Amino acid sequence: MFRSVVKQATIFNRPNWELQQWRVIRVKVRNNNLDQALFLMQRKMQSSGTERLIKLEQLHHIKNSEKRVLARKILEHKIHSQELARKLKSILIKKVRYK
Repeated sequence: MFRSVVKQATIFNRPNWELQQWRVIRVKVRNNNLDQALFLMQRKMQSSGTERLIKLEQLHHIKNSEKRVLARKILEHKIHSQELARKLKSILIKKVRYK
């Protein structure tokens, strides 16, 4: 199972131009304050996920230790989301039963 997660992690590092979405980020520079505009742009990139996409599409070699760490994070995220889904499902079933 761990090997399949590592394979999934390596898939993210390949550029996939067909699935790539173009995202437009616009920032207004007010009062010639470029530092503030750059700060706002960085925040918008983080919140929209653009920064994550840039990091995932690295074209250089990734060490095996980094792949393992990434695979572990993906696995933990998947397990956590499944647990949350189970909890939400049980809550909804209880609400439907006691209406």
